[in-house]
Amino acid sequence: MQASAPQPYPELNMSLPDINAPAGEPRPALETELKLSATDLNFFYGDFQALNGISMKIYSSQVTAFIGPSGCGKSTFLRTLNRMNETVRHSRVEGKILLDGDDIHQLEVSEVRRRVGMVFQKSNPFPKSIFENVAYGLRINSSPNRAALRDAVEQSLRRAALWDEVKDKLHQSAYGLSGGQQQRLCIARALAVNPEVLLLDEPCSALDPIATAKIEDLIFQLKTSCTIAIVTHNMQQAARVADYTGFFLLGRLIEFDRTAVIFKTPARKETEDYVTGRFG
Repeated sequence: MQASAPQPYPELNMSLPDINAPAGEPRPALETELKLSATDLNFFYGDFQALNGISMKIYSSQVTAFIGPSGCGKSTFLRTLNRMNETVRHSRVEGKILLDGDDIHQLEVSEVRRRVGMVFQKSNPFPKSIFENVAYGLRINSSPNRAALRDAVEQSLRRAALWDEVKDKLHQSAYGLSGGQQQRLCIARALAVNPEVLLLDEPCSALDPIATAKIEDLIFQLKTSCTIAIVTHNMQQAARVADYTGFFLLGRLIEFDRTAVIFKTPARKETEDYVTGRFG
């Protein structure tokens, strides 16, 4: 069936991108394996189609950033990668998402979310102690003895670059931490079960520049041990931390390539207009 012509979008003074236009197929870094892939992914909230034909490859031990204006589908896409979208009533997904070659919709949802962790835009520590926040996932997924649990909590807090700041107050409420510390605590909680992929949805949007710099430093350290996908409105942040960047607009992936290409020599005019500040 012939695709319909792109519809006008007067607010941006441009046409809606053709769903069949290629978003680009970047060459992966040497010795880098494919970790996650989406093929012809469509997502619906009821009758509203939020994602249109998204195809993307996410490589192991790399940071992949999703950029684009508000409401463009980047957070929706991120949530499909660990089936978090299934918590929304009357939503449905079409297409395939593969994790190490396995269709995530054929796996147990608990396994998917253990292997693909997520940290949200607003830090959401549990109303428990710092220690119990990190130990929560470990207690659910296994039954470690006290010594093993203590070691695992310490290791997770060290990986989140938080141990030195909280080691003397592990049994105090997590709500006593600063905003940046709470976000790193949520990252430590996600890391405790050793996920293969870590999804970050605007993790720095509510943080000051110093806390943001700590999160970005942490991302650099973590990518050696897990694959990271991050949604950000901050294009400077994407340019700093990401190896690959995808630009979303109106529920479509317009362009996906190495970050340097996206910001310096994008192939699509829509991408160039966005990264140069002509809209968004």
